[in-house]
Amino acid sequence: MIEKAVTVKNRAGIHARPAANIVKTANKFNCEIRIKKDNDEINAKSIMGIITLAAAFKTELILVADGEDEQSAVDALFNLFENKFEEE
Repeated sequence: MIEKAVTVKNRAGIHARPAANIVKTANKFNCEIRIKKDNDEINAKSIMGIITLAAAFKTELILVADGEDEQSAVDALFNLFENKFEEE
């Protein structure tokens, strides 16, 4: 199991388009991927779960992956956050 902290860097936060990008990326991997915010933990392959996190600009989240391709999954999702979901 791998955990990695990320910060929402795009000013609009995680709305429908970034959530869809997260789900699309997460579904490329076989491992289980979850996102933690405070006391909430959701499946990164669920668009509704991601939207319910209401992660605004500068929100800190934890990516958690467990499975055979966990490192690749965390790296790919981390890059999405670092690139501001290619919105800016």
